[in-house]
Amino acid sequence: MSARVVTFGCRLNSFESEVMRSHAAAAGLEDTVIVHTCAVTAEAERQARQAIRRLRREKPGARIVVTGCSAQLDPQRYAAMPEVDRVVGNDRKLDPDLWRDLAGGEPIVVGDIMAVRETAGHLVDGLDGRSRAFVQVQNGCDHRCTFCIIPYGRGPSRSIPMGRIAEQVRALATSGVREVVLTGVDLTSYGKDLPGQPTLGGMVKRLLRLVPELDRLRLSSIDPAEVDRDLLDLVGGEPRLMPHLHLSVQAGDTLILKRMKRRHGRDDVVDLCVRLRALRPDIVFGADLIAGFPTETEAMFANTLALVEDAGLTYLHVFPYSARRGTPAARMPQVAKEARRERAARLRAAGARALSRYLAGRLGRTERVLVERGGGRTEGFAPFRIDGAAPPAGSIVAVRADRLAGAELAGPPL
Repeated sequence: MSARVVTFGCRLNSFESEVMRSHAAAAGLEDTVIVHTCAVTAEAERQARQAIRRLRREKPGARIVVTGCSAQLDPQRYAAMPEVDRVVGNDRKLDPDLWRDLAGGEPIVVGDIMAVRETAGHLVDGLDGRSRAFVQVQNGCDHRCTFCIIPYGRGPSRSIPMGRIAEQVRALATSGVREVVLTGVDLTSYGKDLPGQPTLGGMVKRLLRLVPELDRLRLSSIDPAEVDRDLLDLVGGEPRLMPHLHLSVQAGDTLILKRMKRRHGRDDVVDLCVRLRALRPDIVFGADLIAGFPTETEAMFANTLALVEDAGLTYLHVFPYSARRGTPAARMPQVAKEARRERAARLRAAGARALSRYLAGRLGRTERVLVERGGGRTEGFAPFRIDGAAPPAGSIVAVRADRLAGAELAGPPL
């Protein structure tokens, strides 16, 4: 059995899993399972531990290596699990030498992530078949939101130089990838550690000039407080930048946002969505939202619930608040777990209604769909089911949205 990677968490984890898979294959590793953990919530960590136990039962002779943010933050906990053979920190997991020498050395290979100052660009062949690929342009975070443990798992913000990004995107586009998603831990902080301090928008403008053969570009997530002028220009005038932005919002009540130590208020989010929609009327917004943050009252939660309508949010990632040991929010007065779950359910229901309205509003329109394995996505990121024989994966086809198929648009190619 060749090396297998089991991934939890964000899109950046998915990209890094591909890098580790490539390194493990180059090293000729067999009978090895790499569990790539996430530390955003206690539930993500529980699921990773559960998966480790299951994998040992299923593959009693395999070597199990645990890495990722949760392993970086608490390596001893994973090393103490009898199922685990080795724990690798975020500072070493993308080092090809580590995977070549995996059989030897200490059971815990975890360094001081806060001392890391550079992030290398890693070439991968692509994800999701040959249609779409993630490209890491940034890692780490210098902000200290009161609920978040991730900066201590990822280290300080560091950016990949423009030349390396262009090299990878050009290689992917040349190999047949039609859409690239730029990803990072704090994407809009891109460039602050580089000479001249280029902005994210400035980098994307230059990237699209340097790689004209790339058909579509997306951004994984942006901070509403750091949308620069160049990024606004791109939204208004660059058709290759897809009209879909995911916003790191977290809450819709300004006092809660202050207690989270976010750098935007409720009105800032609404105003940004209005400005972006004026520049590109077909733009669609996603958002991360936390339900039941410490001290959140029902009235404060109502402000978050109303933000879905007030800002016109469509794709929601909803999380009930999860206390992370060592964060300031864990020491604040906590909302009862049942109330957190109930509020999260109400937010998800509001998100489902918003998505249904958006999809219904697309009926009768012509959409351009990037065909992937098992389906495709429109420019606005709506899932689309193509009637009849599916065109080849990686093709971009015009289709007519003539009906809904659950939470998908559906119709024939034109």
